[in-house]
Amino acid sequence: MTTHAITRIKVADEVWIATALLHRENPAQPDFSVKEIVDRVSQEKIAGAIRPGVYVHVVQHCVANRPPNPGPYRMLLETDYGRRRLFRKGDQYHPAREGSKITPSPEAIPSDYAGLLEWYRDWCNAANKSSRATDPLLSLSGSGKQLWADEHADAYIRRLREGWE
Repeated sequence: MTTHAITRIKVADEVWIATALLHRENPAQPDFSVKEIVDRVSQEKIAGAIRPGVYVHVVQHCVANRPPNPGPYRMLLETDYGRRRLFRKGDQYHPAREGSKITPSPEAIPSDYAGLLEWYRDWCNAANKSSRATDPLLSLSGSGKQLWADEHADAYIRRLREGWE
C-alpha cells in the first residue's frame, strides 16, 4: 500500500480509480457495494486520508443513471440498490449528464494508475463484444436474409398479398 501525496486529485477521480482496481482484481464480479468502493479509496490513500466527499461521490455525484446533484459525472453506474460498477458507453444515463466526464484524464491521476485507463478501454471493448454475442435480439441480425435471396422485397410482398381481396 503506497501513500500518494496527490492532494489535488479530484474525489471523482479517486472513486474511479478505486472502482477500476476492484474490477481489474475481481473480473468475475459484475459490481461492488458502495462500502467496498469507499473502503478501497481509503485503502489506496491517493490523497492521503479519505476525504469527506468520497461517500457522496460513490452514492450520487459519479452515478450516471441518477439525476446530477450537483456533480454531473458518468463514472459509475448503479446496477442495483447500493451496487455500482464503472460506466461504459452504451449504458443508460440521466439526460442531464450528457457529455460529462467518464474517466479521469491521464494527467490528473498519479502515474502509478495510468495503466488503468488502457485496462478500462480493453474492459469496455470486451464487454461490448460479449453483450452483442449474448443479446437475443442482436443475435438475430441477418437471420432473415435468406427470405429475400431469390426475389426483390416488393415482389415478395406482392406474392404474399395474392388473393387477399
